[in-house]
Amino acid sequence: MTDTGSTQEQALADDTGDVASEELAGTDPQDVQDDGTAAIDGVWDVVVVGAGPAGSSAAYAAASRGRRVLLLDKAEHPRYKTCGGGIIGPSRDSLPEDFKLPLQDRISAVTFALNGRWTRTRRSKRMLFGVVNRDEFDLRLVQAAEQAGAVLVTGVTATGVEQQGGDSRTVFVTLADGRRVEARAVVGADGSASRIGRHVGVSFDQIDLGLEAEIPVPESVSRAWAGRIHLDWGPLPGSYGWVFPKTDSGTLTVGVISARGEGERTKEYLAAYVRRLGLSGFEPLVESGHLTRCRAEDSPLSRGRVLVAGDAAGLLEPWTREGISYALRSGRLAGEWAVQVAEAGGAADVRRQALNYAFAIKAGLGVEMRAGKVMLASFEKRPYLFHLAVSVINPAWRAFARTTQGHTTFAQLMRDHRAARKLASVAGRQ
Repeated sequence: MTDTGSTQEQALADDTGDVASEELAGTDPQDVQDDGTAAIDGVWDVVVVGAGPAGSSAAYAAASRGRRVLLLDKAEHPRYKTCGGGIIGPSRDSLPEDFKLPLQDRISAVTFALNGRWTRTRRSKRMLFGVVNRDEFDLRLVQAAEQAGAVLVTGVTATGVEQQGGDSRTVFVTLADGRRVEARAVVGADGSASRIGRHVGVSFDQIDLGLEAEIPVPESVSRAWAGRIHLDWGPLPGSYGWVFPKTDSGTLTVGVISARGEGERTKEYLAAYVRRLGLSGFEPLVESGHLTRCRAEDSPLSRGRVLVAGDAAGLLEPWTREGISYALRSGRLAGEWAVQVAEAGGAADVRRQALNYAFAIKAGLGVEMRAGKVMLASFEKRPYLFHLAVSVINPAWRAFARTTQGHTTFAQLMRDHRAARKLASVAGRQ
């Protein structure tokens, strides 16, 4: 999830791909130019900028409906991505049909700690969620989009969008090499520092810094962590740390996250956390970071024929900062509604379809984000109450398990259970 080392905060600002490539899988020879780059001429029904989970899901959804879809990304796949890699129930349920998860581990136990103290492990009879390496996971999502008919182009950066307004039937995505790609609809899924998001006018009311290390460990250590994650409620307001085992790869993903502006203290927290876990003697394979950005509630989700999804739209869970499920769900919706935008005639019809997309997002993910912000505000003030609840009180642990498994959400818990509302209320008092 995050950002470490001397260049971490800077590295975050240029998050996942909003771009395009020099390799075009599945094209005919006549579609390839003399210089070997992929031809991207013509008018596309939908152009998707960014081939992470949100972008690949959007491309899959639009291509599955028989539309001409171009998927652009600045990076070649597979590529490393800062992320714990937890695939919770809502993520699993949003994957393409027949998608095979490249699971590194299956989690059925959680060790909770409060800044290294009062540790307790809770176990579930059923799997809570799976763990993946993002390079493998994202590659399979891209391949699913290609198999549905989308054309992938990587290695060229998208710099912006040009719209003429009025009743214009197309929009242009501008590339760093000077080319322009014409489309009837565009989906921006180019990460938390999204250029397409800036065009739309996306605004944020929560920005967090996450730092992470990918640590290779001996087989004996890896076996000790198999099937179990570690969650540590941290010393900074709203902060926490995590260990996600990538058992098949023999690595542990260790990270922490807290509000931006506490960079040095966040680094100190990660160092102390690694030390307490007994992992400081192992050399990290990768140290990286990421800024997560949550949208303001009134932030736009579209502008003209351009929609935004995933991190580009600031869609993620505010308390846990979980983003994969939000990316998959919003990406699928963006792809479906982009098809409607592409087929729209005048400006009024475009506006109507874009508003339908915004309504679909707000009615689902928006409700969940609102509940998550309530949870975060309470957690920031009294993390010990949340620790007590999930580590000692059985109904709270079961609610945690059911949420990760995808049987309920924070919003449903707050709506249906007085105890959950009471916990949030008591924890949030001054």
